[in-house]
Amino acid sequence: MTARPAAKLYSPALLGLATELAQFPLEDTLPLRAEARSRSCGSVIALGLALAEDGHVGQIGMTVSACAIGQASAALLARSAIGAEPARITATTATLTAWLAGEGDLPNWPGLDVLSPALPHPGRHGALLLPWKAACEALSSGAEQG
Repeated sequence: MTARPAAKLYSPALLGLATELAQFPLEDTLPLRAEARSRSCGSVIALGLALAEDGHVGQIGMTVSACAIGQASAALLARSAIGAEPARITATTATLTAWLAGEGDLPNWPGLDVLSPALPHPGRHGALLLPWKAACEALSSGAEQG
């Protein structure tokens, strides 16, 4: 009966998100960069960002080698990052981390509810957080340059 929880974890909506990553290729022109690896599962992401003149995210791209949870999380980040303030991405990362630790609610970011079934699977938390941590690192590197 272990297939039943896995079926809930890997819903069609979650699996469908992985295909969206093709819309966000990692381009050499993206100046804010970060690479991250999950120690718990080995997932890897290379992420690039560019800020618009108003300071909001203007472009995002990534290369993701992760399980479906990590790919879905990356797609949800990328899908709504354009136009977001860097502080919103940072705050969402902190709230997501707290939620996974059982210390708060799921962050208010479009679509994250599809990741809710991953909460009782600590082995997937690293992959889920990976794109968010990479985005924060890339944004941090931009603050250091500026």
